[in-house]
Amino acid sequence: MAEPGPQRGWFVFGFRGFAEPRGGGARRVEPEPGGIRVVRPAWSYTGLVTGRGRLVLQGWLAGALPGHCQDLLPSESHVLLLRGAVLEAWARGAGLCGGPAWQQQLHPGEVAGPLPLVPRGYVTPQPPFLCPLPPALRAQKLVLGHEHVVLLGQAGTIYTWGCGRHGQLGHGGLEPVSEPRLVEALHGMPMGDVAAGGWHSVSVSEGGDLYVWGWNESGQLALPSKALAEKRAPAAASVSQHEEPCAGEAKLKLVSPKAALGAEAAAFISIQAFPALLDLPEGSEVSKVSCGSRHTAAVTRKYGQLGHNDTASSDQPRQVGYFPAKGLRVEDVVCGPWNTYVGAVEK
Repeated sequence: MAEPGPQRGWFVFGFRGFAEPRGGGARRVEPEPGGIRVVRPAWSYTGLVTGRGRLVLQGWLAGALPGHCQDLLPSESHVLLLRGAVLEAWARGAGLCGGPAWQQQLHPGEVAGPLPLVPRGYVTPQPPFLCPLPPALRAQKLVLGHEHVVLLGQAGTIYTWGCGRHGQLGHGGLEPVSEPRLVEALHGMPMGDVAAGGWHSVSVSEGGDLYVWGWNESGQLALPSKALAEKRAPAAASVSQHEEPCAGEAKLKLVSPKAALGAEAAAFISIQAFPALLDLPEGSEVSKVSCGSRHTAAVTRKYGQLGHNDTASSDQPRQVGYFPAKGLRVEDVVCGPWNTYVGAVEK
């Protein structure tokens, strides 16, 4: 009899919805028959699609919807589903009862997904649900921020549009853009992956380099954050001694928060309007990236791990010790607005 292969599981860190028990650290998502194929977190609940096509909802909106499901996009107002050759939007307030609020049949032979990409456009989990794309724009991936869209073209080029007030479009300004516009700063460097947070954007080059742009209020770009430095400043009070102090004599040096911030002030970045190349520890190459509202998670080819066992914000890339300590290798990561789901296998 053949030995069983390595076991894969999903783990979640952070906020998991009001109906979920609270607690620090990681919680393993209960396995489903056929495994978990798709993980899509919203703010107060998460949608899972099993390997057998069953839709499972966990959190504030819990339960299962009968019938086969290939993919979903959850929001606080609607759940958009891809079921066979039909796109459906179900009102969340109705508890997914009574039938869909919107429905779109795909043409024969058309294939949708992974969502939000669909033939001739993309879908969103709120009205108007279906948005067209220019026919000449061939996309391999599209991701949605709170107020902006990032598209990865077939040739590895990146286009963005939507609200730009936090620099999340990467065009160097803060103005809105109504139509897909090429991110010229990255032109000529083929990209292999993109992700969109609430008001920031991330891309990964084919060589594994990580580029970040947009809002950095919580350090989500791993660039120096003034808000986080102000929280750290009170800890700058320190004690220093003379080289040869007299008995019982010491010098107490108090550093005010303003003085502690002074040396760093010029380096603070609250908005990064152009893509910036992020210098990762020990030259790590990124294979997968995902964004939440105000955080970013990446899987590296060298380590394959991410996340932290605390609630503090950070503007530095930090490696997570949870997975190697458990003998697990990370393969996938999906960020929700305030949480992170990690797919890992036994080493």
